[in-house]
This record gives sequence, structure tokens and C-alpha cells, in this order.
Amino acid sequence: MSYFNIQQIISVTMILFAIIDVLGTIPVIIELRKRVGHIQSEKASLAALVLMVGFLFAGEGILKVIGLDIASFAIAGSLVIFIIAMEMILGINLFKEEMPTTVSIVPIAFPLVAGAGTMTTLLSLKSQYETQNIVVGIVLNTTVVYLVLKNVKWLEKLLGPTGVNILRKAFGVILLAIAIKLFRSNTHL
Repeated sequence: MSYFNIQQIISVTMILFAIIDVLGTIPVIIELRKRVGHIQSEKASLAALVLMVGFLFAGEGILKVIGLDIASFAIAGSLVIFIIAMEMILGINLFKEEMPTTVSIVPIAFPLVAGAGTMTTLLSLKSQYETQNIVVGIVLNTTVVYLVLKNVKWLEKLLGPTGVNILRKAFGVILLAIAIKLFRSNTHL
């Protein structure tokens, strides 16, 4: 029987924190708030939590239906994470996202929080960490997402543009290292 492993929980939480990059998305959240007013932080956070936990459990089954194994998906995921990290470090956008006209569960929970990178990362993590530790990491990250969404005005004033940019680049380097680790461990290089 597996128990909760604090080291795995911390690792998963930090990996998901870096890939979700809620601090790096503060400028996008600020823009959304300016366009439409109130952001429903409770609904967005709950929807992101349900999406991530659901994909954690159902994602592997979906892969089996289409004939893929977790290791192959983890390698593909490491490449996606690599690209996201390069975007963060270099300040470029390879993945284009449309700005919505209304703020609801869709633009915040998906794809901003629980997007393709997050879903890919969840299945990649499943190849290295125990499921219960990943769920705890998801819950911890969803709590952080909720707190950021609730306090985005205050965070904007606290960090300023330079602070947000520094955080984004620092988490980009962490993601780059995570991508390389996932690639090496699943290709056995």
C-alpha cells in the first residue's frame, strides 16, 4: 500500500506550479479583468481542479484507446514543456491563444490553467510519481490559482512589471530542466 510521500508532493507541486505558471499569467488575467470586469475565481479554480484530476485518471485510458503508452506521451510532453519553457525564457509566443470577449470557466480554467501543457505534464508525472501525491500537488496548485485570481489587483501592485517578468523567466529555466529530466528518464538516456 502506498502512502503520501512529502518529497514527491513537493516535487509534483513545484513542477505543476511551474507549468501552470499562474504568476506568469498575471498579465493575461489583468487584461481579462480589464476587458470584462469580475473574474469568477471560485468557478474557474474548481473547474481547473476537476479537469486536472479527471485527466489524471482518464488520460491513460484515452491513450490506450488510441494505442499510446505513458512513456511515449511523457516524451511528447517533455517536448511540449521544453517549448513552453523556451517561450517563458525568450519572451516569445509559439502557442497562440485568442482573447475571449467574456471571462468564464473556459478562458481561465481552460486553457489558461489546465491547458495542453498541464495535461501533458500530468500524464508525464504519472510515469514517475504516485497518483495520490500528484492529486495533492493538483489541489495545492489549485489553491494557489484561487488565491492569485482572488488577489490579482494586489499582486499587480506588489510585483510590478519587472517582478512578474523575473518570475516568468525563473520558472522558465526550472521548466527547461524538468523537460530534460522527463525526456532522459523516459528515453533511458
